[in-house]
Amino acid sequence: MKLSRPVSWFLLAFGVWSWVIWVTFVKNLFKDSSGLAFDDGHPTAYFWVHLLLAVTSFVWGTVIGVIGLRGLRALRRAS
Repeated sequence: MKLSRPVSWFLLAFGVWSWVIWVTFVKNLFKDSSGLAFDDGHPTAYFWVHLLLAVTSFVWGTVIGVIGLRGLRALRRAS
């Protein structure tokens, strides 16, 4: 299956966007002072659930970005 150039760029941009957004989110999660993420210095269920969401998004963002990158490389080789 061949990906078109716009689709490949979209997938690559989505992978990069996912990393930027979720890295920022994880930094803010660790700095949380509202009491949602940490209770007396110990991680809460909120912390663990959101950390799992972030890690899952890192993995999917990486996979999707790599698919986009491979699509762009295949298009370059074909032309």
